[in-house]
Amino acid sequence: MSPPSAIAVEPITDTQAASFVEHLSVNGVAARRSKAPAVSTGIVAPASSDMFKSPGYGKPKARTWDRLINLGGGLPSSQYFPFEHIAAKVPRPPDFSESATKDNGISFKAGKHDAAEGKSIYGSTSALDMALRMFATRGDYLLTEEYAFCSALETAAPMGIECLGVKMDDEGLLPSSMDSILANWDEEQRGARKPFLLYTVPTGQNPTGATQSEQRRKDLYRCAQKHDLYILEDEPYYFLQMQPYTGPNAPDVPLPSSHEEFLSALAPSLLSMDIDGRVMRMDSLSKTIAPGTRTGWITASAQVVERFVRHSETSIQCPSGLSQLVLYKLLDETWGHAGYLDWLINLRLEYTKRRDSLVYACEEYLPKEVASWHAPAAGMFHWINIDWRLHPLANTKSMLQIEEDIYHAGIDRGVLYCRGSWFRAEADSGEGMFFRTTFATSSADDMAEAIKRFGEVLRAIFSLKDGVNGHA
Repeated sequence: MSPPSAIAVEPITDTQAASFVEHLSVNGVAARRSKAPAVSTGIVAPASSDMFKSPGYGKPKARTWDRLINLGGGLPSSQYFPFEHIAAKVPRPPDFSESATKDNGISFKAGKHDAAEGKSIYGSTSALDMALRMFATRGDYLLTEEYAFCSALETAAPMGIECLGVKMDDEGLLPSSMDSILANWDEEQRGARKPFLLYTVPTGQNPTGATQSEQRRKDLYRCAQKHDLYILEDEPYYFLQMQPYTGPNAPDVPLPSSHEEFLSALAPSLLSMDIDGRVMRMDSLSKTIAPGTRTGWITASAQVVERFVRHSETSIQCPSGLSQLVLYKLLDETWGHAGYLDWLINLRLEYTKRRDSLVYACEEYLPKEVASWHAPAAGMFHWINIDWRLHPLANTKSMLQIEEDIYHAGIDRGVLYCRGSWFRAEADSGEGMFFRTTFATSSADDMAEAIKRFGEVLRAIFSLKDGVNGHA
């Protein structure tokens, strides 16, 4: 048998097979970036996925989302970040000495809207994480509202902590429901010891927007005493308590005329009612100053604070030093307590206007046959209840299927809202259908347009005739 014929081999260098447009050097980065297309970002998006994609050929482009009105987010509008720009002075290479920097350093400033204007590209869950690691062990149950903050649920899950939802009404968590759960707890049936931790957001609760009244908080605290519960009180929205909702044709309620009047108008916190040392309150500047500060604090008994500090030293160590410096300059040296309270009163007015705009739109555009709601008293979120059992196919389609249909139909019409089922403390519990919207980011006109589209979705999905809008 003759050997196979020779195979012609053409030698090439290891770089001949690849095509390079240009060699990228450190000095060439700026030029490369200058040729790149402008980054298209929304209000809170720090970057665009286009920044990380190679050119594609032969495939159709995905649909554009330019006119998708986002009512599904959870961050405040940059209008309410009290910084126009932040400035710094840095060394001028190659001389990095402190004296040279002082005399001849380079000064720069980062403007609040630089990213949106194409000038630059940059971009109290931690407290809960540490608290759960301190108090709970794998297999324990954590009591919380039946619809709860997603990140709180996701924080507990990797630790093997089960979340147990407590029934709610328009004022939030129901103490009677919690009492029933604890009074009838069967350790053998549940396979776990009786719960001893409650995580709750009493003011402007995420996602429902519910705010517990003073009496509700007292009842909740008494129930905690009865069953020896420790309360993790999460209050990121505490100072976003708004003016009472009066309706579109009623006169506005006057704003507080003094700092004392403003503070006295706030619902009392659970911490203020604590006489046993069973409450740890978690606060954050993410909603009143800016999310990117990544700075918060806890208030609790000395024993708990000492343990919390020890845990913090072996995890995050401390909040960002740069953030603390900026906040100190703003809150202590520039504004002081009085200035910060003036800022909070301003936020109260601005969020009241935003809340009212969204609720007015609901009253004008949503079909009252299937949609109902209560105007929130605090926070950023508006919770809309949908009577899905009135759907023409309610006997053959599940609630989750109908919810998904409504969600995707909204996207098709250019409006985004959050599905209520995403916030369930227990994935398989609950038969109600809700959608979370936010009034924190979009303009009044955009919110009205978004709710109008949502109303069109509901009429189409439920086969409703055009008729009287609003909520009776």
